Amino acid sequence: MNGQLPASQSNLCHDVGRRWFLSQCGIGLGTIALNQLLGEQLPAAVASASGTTMAADPLLPKGPHFAPRAKNVIYLFMAGGPSHLELLDNKRQLTKFDGTLPPAEMLAGYRAAFINPESKLMGPKFKFARHGQCGAELSELLPHLAGVVDDISIIRSMKTDAFNHAPAQILMNTGSQQFGKPSMGAWTLYGLGSESRDLPGFVVFSSGAKGPSGGNSNWGSGFLPTVYQGVTFRSAGDPVLYLSNPPGADDRLQRDSIDTIRQLNTIRLRVKGDPEIATRINSFEVAYRMQSSGPELIDLSREPQHILDLYGAEPGKPSFANNCLLARRLIERGVRYVQLFHEAWDQHGGLVRDLKKNCHDTDQAAAALVQDLKDRGLLDETLVIWGGEFGRTPMVQGNGNDGRDHHPNAFSMWLAGGGIRRGLTLGASDELGFNVTQDPVHVRDLHATILHLLGFDHTRLSYPFQGLDQRLTGVVPARVVSKLIA
Repeated sequence: MNGQLPASQSNLCHDVGRRWFLSQCGIGLGTIALNQLLGEQLPAAVASASGTTMAADPLLPKGPHFAPRAKNVIYLFMAGGPSHLELLDNKRQLTKFDGTLPPAEMLAGYRAAFINPESKLMGPKFKFARHGQCGAELSELLPHLAGVVDDISIIRSMKTDAFNHAPAQILMNTGSQQFGKPSMGAWTLYGLGSESRDLPGFVVFSSGAKGPSGGNSNWGSGFLPTVYQGVTFRSAGDPVLYLSNPPGADDRLQRDSIDTIRQLNTIRLRVKGDPEIATRINSFEVAYRMQSSGPELIDLSREPQHILDLYGAEPGKPSFANNCLLARRLIERGVRYVQLFHEAWDQHGGLVRDLKKNCHDTDQAAAALVQDLKDRGLLDETLVIWGGEFGRTPMVQGNGNDGRDHHPNAFSMWLAGGGIRRGLTLGASDELGFNVTQDPVHVRDLHATILHLLGFDHTRLSYPFQGLDQRLTGVVPARVVSKLIA
């Protein structure tokens, strides 16, 4: 013969190809890998979707590794990199050496994002004073935080590995600079489930000039099932777009439609075994229940006037203040993790003007959230986190400008509630606020500590993916910061 297969055999070889073999063969590598990756989750997803048992619902509350100090998290993420030197870390020597070149030895091996590392030093632009019984030093820009300073812990020794916004934000929220990893909120929901049946277990708000540079990856589920990803809410109108029924569709029609779709999806789930189908079923059900719970949640006019005044909130007017008040309302309704992004802190120039506005927009509401949770007996079980992705350089940005560049070597954050020691100032940076000199806290250490407060050993909270037991803290050593814990 001429060396070519007959047409019938050629077609057979074409049909029985490598992809068919790997995906369809009952004992093939694809099936084996799929079973390994799904582990014990598939039976639970099928059972949940078919309604055979509520215990299989992936969002049902679950027990952590040990007794938790915190049940819920509210993360106030100040995207852009707030200047620790103007807010939380007073540097008198920086004022003394304002306008001079930094020491050469300090800059050895240093990489800056946008400026010449040998730019001149710039002293803090605002005054500091001591507040509360703890005597913590705070900027004059934070008068409301000063009123609750005895209820918070300030970390002045944060460190990170990234000095550009998107990778630094993703690192702070997912433990990795690479896209595609689960966010801390998704890990929390995966580990603990949610106590709310009528609202998503992980809710996200955004305010400020724009959204965070890292985008949806900051609250994504990565390789975890998408049922654990954050759901973005609006603070006015319907919390989620297209939540209301269109004209002509009543509740009965809506319920019948969802039941029919659920039955079809359940059949498909049993055939394909894809957990994402279970996520879709859950999404339809939650959206249906949110049609009644969502508008009630967003209606801040139900709050007494003294609470609106405490936060500086105005019903119907989107703001960071409204989002803080909504975060408290969500926690009261059993939502596990709420994250507020306020993107306005990237002061390469106009530092004085922009920091005044940022703090005017956020300080009152952030402090009110701590006070309000405390007054309601919720602070002990709710962990509140405030901070950005990195700090700012002690050197001025530009010739004669009043801005600061990105700085990963030292920055500040504060935490409150949920097992955190009160009135503590942890760690220190050097005299110029350039490098950490005492009690360094890496992003991974912060993550390990947060998981510990939620009742998890960070080395054991894992998910099988690509042949590894993946973790929020990764494989690089991380430690729980015991000094932060009450």
